[in-house]
Amino acid sequence: MTPEARAAEFDAADPLAEYRARFTLPDGVIYLDGNSLGALPRSTPAAMAKVVERDWGEGLIRSWNSAGWFDAAARVGAKIAPLIGAAPNEVIACDSTSVNLFKLIAAALAMRPGRKVVLSEPGNFPTDLYMIAGLEAQGLAARRLAERDRLIAALDGDVALLMLTHAHYKTGALHDIAALTRAAHEAGALVLWDLSHSTGALPVDLNGAGADFAVGCGYKYLCGGPGAPAFAFVAESHHADLQQPLTGWFGHAAPFAFSDDYEGAPGIDRLQCGTPPILGLAALEVGVELIAEIGVDRLYGKSQALSEFFLESLMAHDVALELVSPSRADERGSQLSFRHPEAYAICQALIARGVIGDFRAPDILRLGFAPAYLSFADMAAAARHLADVLARDEWQRPEFRERAAVT
Repeated sequence: MTPEARAAEFDAADPLAEYRARFTLPDGVIYLDGNSLGALPRSTPAAMAKVVERDWGEGLIRSWNSAGWFDAAARVGAKIAPLIGAAPNEVIACDSTSVNLFKLIAAALAMRPGRKVVLSEPGNFPTDLYMIAGLEAQGLAARRLAERDRLIAALDGDVALLMLTHAHYKTGALHDIAALTRAAHEAGALVLWDLSHSTGALPVDLNGAGADFAVGCGYKYLCGGPGAPAFAFVAESHHADLQQPLTGWFGHAAPFAFSDDYEGAPGIDRLQCGTPPILGLAALEVGVELIAEIGVDRLYGKSQALSEFFLESLMAHDVALELVSPSRADERGSQLSFRHPEAYAICQALIARGVIGDFRAPDILRLGFAPAYLSFADMAAAARHLADVLARDEWQRPEFRERAAVT
């Protein structure tokens, strides 16, 4: 049976197939980059139009109260919470992933006086590593990197914080949140998890693992749109000791008292800084609600099935690419990554055919599987296109080999 015939059978039996119609997808496009920017939910434009035309246009400043703007960050955070195994009062939707990383790294260092080391791994997403630099410049932190199989051994008495990404952005390889959190706590360190490539795609149980802190973005699997607000998680047990280094007015206990002196708000609200981006939160809320409706466990099950079927389809076309993602579906995130010296040109050739994946330097072709809106037919077609690109040497065309500034 051909991959196309098998795909038709799988799609006919797919309980999530109906959700594809809830997203806007251009004709002739197979979108395998939802792990960078999620597709647009069809209900988002109307939700944003309501905020713009009615709440802003008619309500004006009254909408901070009447339309719930003032509570939007906490409300959206509470809706994200069950997707990551957290309580509603432990998550706030605010700022960017980078800013939230800085805030929580600083908070963790303050909670571990006498320790300065922030331990991570080489090849972690760059902003996670870059955010340590500002604190290093102030003499507050020291960066230490250890390979995956050496992380636990590197947890000595100098480590204040272990900071890792659950699903690696380049390979999709998963860390064991529970085991590493336990090891860090046994060494007296705190743990900060970056869930940017996990939230909305993989089951995560932060409280079950005893996690301290977490961050994640809103524009990948949560489909909140480009530049969507991120989120931050702080375990309730740390709320009393949480020191917010960016003491902006929306993190104040009484922001509209306009006091000259800062007093942090109780609980997770203290992590807010400046005025929340209401339009961004409105879009994010739609995506979060839709992903929650589908259910993360169901999404993860379909993601595993999609990726396994894609690999089988490549084999049916005799495509031999070096897989750098873990071979076992339960050890990787919702993506597959392949190494090839001409990965950039191959990616561009696929895009020209309407198969949108992405490239990660220096030699990785990365294909993301957002199961809310992808089909098994998409997998069969994408595998066929990739086989054709390689068999016909399409990647050798000059227009595909000249690298653009943005990919």
